[in-house]
Amino acid sequence: MKALNRIMTNICSDNLAKSKHFYTSLFDFKVDYDSDWFIHLISKDKKLELGIIDKSHELVPTAFKNKPQGFYITFVVDDVEEMLTIAESENFEIVQPPMDTFYGQRRLLLKDPDGTLIDISSPI
Repeated sequence: MKALNRIMTNICSDNLAKSKHFYTSLFDFKVDYDSDWFIHLISKDKKLELGIIDKSHELVPTAFKNKPQGFYITFVVDDVEEMLTIAESENFEIVQPPMDTFYGQRRLLLKDPDGTLIDISSPI
């Protein structure tokens, strides 16, 4: 078996500051590294990571500098309603208000500043 040591999602961003504000306002992330081209966020328990990279940076291949499509990121939290309160107070774009799903979760859909669909769910 091949060992997997780490997995991290990197979001390509048009506006690093806006994206950083979105993710640190909603979730338990602190800024671990902050530069003019990349921000590394890490949960306070250091188990979860999220990267935000300037989509115009040379490290991002040209074909991937477009708006995201064909995927979404799910964050599982204790209380979706708390996330809705934060999203409303910050004027974040709400795609779908919280609703109960057939598979036993309550789900809120947001769009991050760069167009990524964000699924925030909690078990019912």
